[in-house]
Amino acid sequence: MNVRTPDPNPGWLSEDDLYEARRRLPMVYVEAIPVRCDALGYVNQVGLLLQANEQGEMVRTFVSGRVMYRETIRAALLRHLEKDLGPLALPQLPPSPVPFTIAEYFPSPSETGLTDDRQHAVALAYLIPVTGECSPRQDALELSWLTPSEALSPSIQAEFSGGRADLLRQALAHAGWGR
Repeated sequence: MNVRTPDPNPGWLSEDDLYEARRRLPMVYVEAIPVRCDALGYVNQVGLLLQANEQGEMVRTFVSGRVMYRETIRAALLRHLEKDLGPLALPQLPPSPVPFTIAEYFPSPSETGLTDDRQHAVALAYLIPVTGECSPRQDALELSWLTPSEALSPSIQAEFSGGRADLLRQALAHAGWGR
């Protein structure tokens, strides 16, 4: 018999606790780049979110978010995909969710080229096929479906911040583009 009072906010930290944790520990994230594939499984479209950053500038980004305490990677991916793309996106997680890379973000420039002013973060990065209707939610203003060539164009690459353009190039190279 368990007599403990249930945690009213399981898996989440208060804003103050999160601030303190970010100052002391690497945070674990998942990042998902939604893609549409042809009948042979080749990537023919990449979904990029458009949102405003803290300075009010428009930037491109990916589906991303923290992994909660006691949450599986698979559950975190599905939660963030639904949160950012809507409940009808129908993401197709692979049977064995292996990231295409592990991205390391630091609060100041480092050898990884990835930055996040708030924290040291470790993100498992995935290409996730989606087959349903996507409608951006939360902080995203728009979801743009681009061909891989368009996504790799200098104008789109310039819209990323924190080194995420390099992460997109890695993802598409992993899928056979831009080699």
